[in-house]
Amino acid sequence: MPDNHTPIRYGMFLMPVHDPAKPPAQCYDEDLELIVRAEELGFTEFWVGEHHSSSYENIVMPEIFIGLALGLTKTIRLGAAPVCLQYHHPAHVACRLAFLDHLSHGRLNVCFGPGAIPTDMEMYGVDPKQSSAMVAEAINMIMTLWTTDPPYHIDGQFWQIHVEKQLIPDLGVGVYLKPLQQPHPPVAVPVINRNSAGVRIAGEKAYNPFSHHMVASNVLANHWQVYEEGARNAGHEPNRRNWKISRNIFVAETTKEAKEKARTTSLGKCLEYILQLVDRGPGRGMWKRDPTMPDADCNLDYLLQDQVVAGDPDEVVRQLLRMMEETGRFGTLVMVAHDWDDKAAWIRCLELFANEVMPRLNRKLMDFGF
Repeated sequence: MPDNHTPIRYGMFLMPVHDPAKPPAQCYDEDLELIVRAEELGFTEFWVGEHHSSSYENIVMPEIFIGLALGLTKTIRLGAAPVCLQYHHPAHVACRLAFLDHLSHGRLNVCFGPGAIPTDMEMYGVDPKQSSAMVAEAINMIMTLWTTDPPYHIDGQFWQIHVEKQLIPDLGVGVYLKPLQQPHPPVAVPVINRNSAGVRIAGEKAYNPFSHHMVASNVLANHWQVYEEGARNAGHEPNRRNWKISRNIFVAETTKEAKEKARTTSLGKCLEYILQLVDRGPGRGMWKRDPTMPDADCNLDYLLQDQVVAGDPDEVVRQLLRMMEETGRFGTLVMVAHDWDDKAAWIRCLELFANEVMPRLNRKLMDFGF
């Protein structure tokens, strides 16, 4: 548990969601510029999503993108959120992430989870009902490769790893690269749903919970409760400093401007896109504060009122403190990145968030003894 003098850190999550009419190269150039600006403004971590068949979410392999970003930055930690494990052989994931950890000189973060784009799953022949089991199996295999030496004889339900017959130890054949960070880079696990089995397992394994940006504050509180139960049942002492909460945030000079921009810029368009996407899949229930809320009421107006944080710096601090009345303390506030459809407004938002909001929020927390 962090003490009252421990500041909340701040990071950024790039899904990404871009205007599909914008050339992909322009999207990537702007995203790389965003990472550089985030580091300059004191963001401690930056996360990049993985999607294989979406014109809106158009970063296919975040590890390649991160490799380029490493050469443009010096201190900010970088990671894929998540590595979509059901699309990749666990041995490939283990090797490429260990390699990237060395290239980063230990600046790599890791987030393991399932993918969500339905055509990605169709393309890879993944049954959505098996995604959770595939992720769990893959994590266990990756950890085995990272923390033990061959021979390996691992027979899973979905994958097999056999390294036995061809070992030549004196020639280094069969030696698999381990991460630079020992025993492995920090591991986060994404969580959306109430009473998530995944976040309970994360608590048992002492991985870091990473809460979704569109769930209500009372659901966030449930995330920590379930995580804490899992940790304590496994004999771990859970540390709230390891909890990441992501939020959609727009800061402007006035609250009126911020609320208008949150609705009319890429932030509002992103939320509408996600609502339409889940309408064709699991439905809107995961975004509701009250599960009995009619789907028609779980719309952009509701999200802007309940989940989106928008205002001038003082108003944003007030909304974050109100959120924390339900969630309690956490370690890192992860701001969601959106397409630069109004570049000047988004850059000013970043500056106000880093230079005004976070210092004021941390001072308030110290003053209140929160």
